[in-house]
Amino acid sequence: MNQNQPLSAGFADPVHDAQTAFRRVLDALSRPGRRFVLGGAVPGLALGPAMAHLLLALTDDDTPVWWQREEGAAPDWLRFHTGACRAAALPEAAFAVILDAASLPLLDSFAPGSAQAPEGSATLLVEVPSLDDGPAVEWRGPGIQDMQTVRIAGLPDHFWTQWQANHAAFPQGVDIVFTCADKALGLPRTTRVRRLEGI
Repeated sequence: MNQNQPLSAGFADPVHDAQTAFRRVLDALSRPGRRFVLGGAVPGLALGPAMAHLLLALTDDDTPVWWQREEGAAPDWLRFHTGACRAAALPEAAFAVILDAASLPLLDSFAPGSAQAPEGSATLLVEVPSLDDGPAVEWRGPGIQDMQTVRIAGLPDHFWTQWQANHAAFPQGVDIVFTCADKALGLPRTTRVRRLEGI
């Protein structure tokens, strides 16, 4: 990073904005398949608004973050605002920032937690090109009334097969929050999926 280049701003109102973003991501994970708006763009930062707000709300100096792409100012911006350090390897990450969903690492590369401490698992924050234009997938489980049809674009062909294995490992397994522009959509490990279009 250019040492003379100022870091982008964080939350305009740190306490209120962090509480709002945190509450909305909890809503997203407790109501899988429903979209929640997470604030506006951060000027000068090459992250989508929802991704930036998630990182500001969820991370601190005890949550190492793995970056799929380490170029740019975003890791230094996050460390400045929240104290979050970089995870050197996938299993060390509390959070993973995925900006190229098509190249998402295998889900079992990340920390799954343990039967005694499932909260030790990683949460993946995955930016996708669209939450509307992907192949239809049926979601069922806690927080979903009957069934939710979801169409997330840009994921690897084998993603939903991996997800079925992740779900089967409950209470271990990763959780995911998908982002697109200012919107976030949660996929907790408790959610069952069924592919509807032969993907």
